[in-house]
Order: sequence, then structure tokens, then C-alpha cells
Amino acid sequence: MYVAASQLGGAGVFARRDMAAGELLERGIVRRLPVEFDGHECPHVMTWSEGGGVWAIGSGCATFYNHAERSNTEVFRDFDADRFEIRARVDIRRGEELTQTYRSLGWRRCFAALRESSS
Repeated sequence: MYVAASQLGGAGVFARRDMAAGELLERGIVRRLPVEFDGHECPHVMTWSEGGGVWAIGSGCATFYNHAERSNTEVFRDFDADRFEIRARVDIRRGEELTQTYRSLGWRRCFAALRESSS
């Protein structure tokens, strides 16, 4: 995987080779951010709890995956161990952008414009 300019905006993550559905693409850790940090204003952090309010930054390429309603990856979170895995949901071709469906798209203020363009 590599990070490069994305047609979806900013930077994105791209496949360096073909990847099979179900394949582990990335395994990483997160660093929780201080309680006073407001993830509603910063789109570059992950929601790190079921109900929101806990924010984290992920290792590796995790913070560079762009949103897609029909994403080609899925994130598995272990909140207790502060770890995650990202797996391919479908077969992915070399050079294709890897995307995720943002769990917090519906309620984070920083995603208001993205919500509107997805509607």
C-alpha cells in the first residue's frame, strides 16, 4: 500500500498489488487522544468507541483511507487493546484506491459536506 493524491480529495491509500477479498491489508495500533480533544472538528482522527467521544490516531496508513459508501475495505476494532485490522471486503486491483465507510459520517460536524455529497 502507498499514500498518494486522491481524486476523492487530499491524500488516499492505494493498492501496490492485487489483493483478494478477506485479505488482511493492515494491522495496527492507535493512540488515544486527550479527553479535551474534539474529533467533531478534525476529520483526520478515528472514532474510538461505540458511542463517540473517544478519539484516536491510527498507525500506518489508517488515517489516509477516504470514505466511500460502498467501501472496498472493512475495519475491525479492538477497543480494549487499542488495535485494529483492515481487511479487503472485495477483490482489489493494483492501483485502486482503498476506501472505508466512516462509522461517524452521520453525526460528526467535520463530515457535514461529505454527508451532503453522499446523499
